Amino acid sequence: MTTWTPDVLGDGYEQLTIPLGPDPDGEGNAEATLVRFRPDRTPAPSGKVVLYVHGFTDYFFQAHLAEHWAARGYRFYALDLRKCGRSLRAGQTPHFTTDLAFYDQELGRALEIVRDDTGSAEIVFMAHSTGGLIVPLWLDRLNAAPGGTAAAGIRGLVLNSPWFDLQGPPAIRSVGTSFIDVIGKARPTATVPGGGLDTYGVSIAAGSKGEWNYDMDWKPLAGFPIKFGWIRAVRRGHAALHRGLDIGVPSLILRSKVTRFSKKYVPEVDAADTVLDVRQIARWAGCLGDRSTIVPVEGARHDVFLSTKEPLARAFAELDSWLDWFESSSTATHSGGEHAEIRADA
Repeated sequence: MTTWTPDVLGDGYEQLTIPLGPDPDGEGNAEATLVRFRPDRTPAPSGKVVLYVHGFTDYFFQAHLAEHWAARGYRFYALDLRKCGRSLRAGQTPHFTTDLAFYDQELGRALEIVRDDTGSAEIVFMAHSTGGLIVPLWLDRLNAAPGGTAAAGIRGLVLNSPWFDLQGPPAIRSVGTSFIDVIGKARPTATVPGGGLDTYGVSIAAGSKGEWNYDMDWKPLAGFPIKFGWIRAVRRGHAALHRGLDIGVPSLILRSKVTRFSKKYVPEVDAADTVLDVRQIARWAGCLGDRSTIVPVEGARHDVFLSTKEPLARAFAELDSWLDWFESSSTATHSGGEHAEIRADA
């Protein structure tokens, strides 16, 4: 029996703990946390559902995003993955995993719970940053099973600045990745040097230079330390993506139009992605299979839905435009072949 309890986000939000058993990386028992938004407090099923997955040094707190989806008639759910946000337990390394496929367990269980909770076979997944790598890899594996993603009730995917490649000089993606592979296997919990920049955190956090309130224990300004075992898992995920996936559903990919890496906050970072190289998102966006719509959003931050007022409005407008197509198109229920739509004018 599932037991939903009040969530930290307050009125209308509830959470459900998902036990996952022993952590494959040996850090005790793992749990995930599913959050649902029910503004009307009614349990009546809805035909449209969205399930959101966060990124690294992140968890679900974007209430305005849930409210926007609800206004579109969607039942909104969000998943805090194991060792992340609401799911982090004492003695565990935040966000640590040595294999991104370990997340298949909570993704599959969350999908089952959402379908049971709503009675819906029309589910859209939404994911940000590292979640934007984790979810497509899972969908590719799911789509290879009998019946594919269609049998699982998944109809579409929205990605918000997905992490499709390792940022930095080319040597990091060649020789550097070989080094990561060796160290990540031998010393998975060793910390990668050179982290700890708070530029992005300062730009978005209320009380710093930003306007968004969230729990600093779950999302510290300078991020959590990056472990070699985790970055090794990410690089293996990147390699799988670059070989080409077949997720079985149409996708929308939103990103900032420009990248600006900076070691400290300057006003210009408020209108750019300070975390990922957006050119890499553009380069690899065609690797998902099926129909992909790629939209650069002028003035957006790394999380386009944590942007300042005008680019945030543009991001929501682009989401709504895609949903208008998605909801009316036959490809919402039957895949229509491979196609990539590049929007360079947004």
